[in-house]
Amino acid sequence: MKLRRLRRRGGGVIDRRGQRGFGFGGGGFPVSTGGGVIGGGGIALVLLAIVIGLQFCGGEGGFGIPGLPGDLGGAQGAPSGQSGPAPTDDFGEFVDAVGDDVQIMWDRDIFQPAGRSYEYTEIVLFTQRTNSACGAASAGVGPFYCPADRLVYLEETFFRELARRFGAPGDFARAYVLAHEFGHHVQTLLGIEGDVRRQQRANPDDANELSVRLELQADCFAGVWANSVYDREAVNDADIEEGLNAAAAVGDDRLQQQGQGRVNPDTFTHGTSEQRTTWFRRGFASGDPEDCDTFNADV
Repeated sequence: MKLRRLRRRGGGVIDRRGQRGFGFGGGGFPVSTGGGVIGGGGIALVLLAIVIGLQFCGGEGGFGIPGLPGDLGGAQGAPSGQSGPAPTDDFGEFVDAVGDDVQIMWDRDIFQPAGRSYEYTEIVLFTQRTNSACGAASAGVGPFYCPADRLVYLEETFFRELARRFGAPGDFARAYVLAHEFGHHVQTLLGIEGDVRRQQRANPDDANELSVRLELQADCFAGVWANSVYDREAVNDADIEEGLNAAAAVGDDRLQQQGQGRVNPDTFTHGTSEQRTTWFRRGFASGDPEDCDTFNADV
């Protein structure tokens, strides 16, 4: 992936790394940076806890199974903060560059031509634990988007585990995750996220299916961005395969099989590996978000 070919705007990162917790309490399942297990639960909990979703507490993760220790708690006030100086380490620079390009695409290439205003947001980088307007989060939560404060949250341990434990390495695997989270921001701006939450409250029996459709649409939106950077030769075919591999790695069926040794389709909230790669491919093939209507399609 050629970062120098990405479009930049600056000021898109709130770097909380090295800060301690913002009052976070509770044990959770922080991921060991030394390759050990999370807590005392063994490898099964490792495989699950590092990709916890945030479905029903106000945040979207797109990379896990809700309801395990380390999930966000009830809504809490998030510390105020604006983006500071751009990060200078390799990881921070990568996240900053990808976040810029994803949002510039949505603003200039999609929202403006449609006569809409795009609201830029920021990525919060944190170490081990932090607070959001959706509640307190530990490293075990994984990347997520919080509609309440409209910020993307990221603890970089997730990417090490995505590569090491799930076999999805590479720059574009990480870029796909970020593009997916910004897809949730787009859903919030368009009112899709709010509509889905209202439908889930009105029809609890349909909550999981609606969640799957919301997540698959964010995957498709990530594919739309992949099309954009592919056309600008910032990525190549091998990069796109990294993204597809990452999408498959975080399918509900694969995560449940790895973590629990069994698969229960009734509990899916994000989509199977096949569904996630299918919708990423669809967005990539056309580069048109109009092709990402998962709510009126057979997913």
